[in-house]
Amino acid sequence: QLQLVESGGGLVQPGGSLRLSCAASGFTLGYYSIGWFRQAPGKEREGVSYISDSGSSANYADFVKGRFTISRDNAKNTVYLQMNSLKPDDTAIYYCAAASVWSDEGLLPGDFGSWGQGTQVTVSS
Repeated sequence: QLQLVESGGGLVQPGGSLRLSCAASGFTLGYYSIGWFRQAPGKEREGVSYISDSGSSANYADFVKGRFTISRDNAKNTVYLQMNSLKPDDTAIYYCAAASVWSDEGLLPGDFGSWGQGTQVTVSS
């Protein structure tokens, strides 16, 4: 059974940083592209960042470019999202998901077959 577990969320002040982790069990993460998504209360889920299976390619939503960095350690079966210069608008539940495809032009939620349960990120003073 494919399982993804997010961790690393929490409460942080504006301008602060958090690193989210997405750990896989039951499958080899290195065979999959991984995406980070988020959903704020009353809003639709939106894509944040994606990384290819090898980690050689990544893309970012415009609203996180220059602030967030996605990376992966396939030996540890884990993908990370380093979030810096956090803003109150970044407050959301963050989810990771696995896809068996990749496109340099980006992926859609429908491309992802396995999802984690999410981790809450709250940016507030």
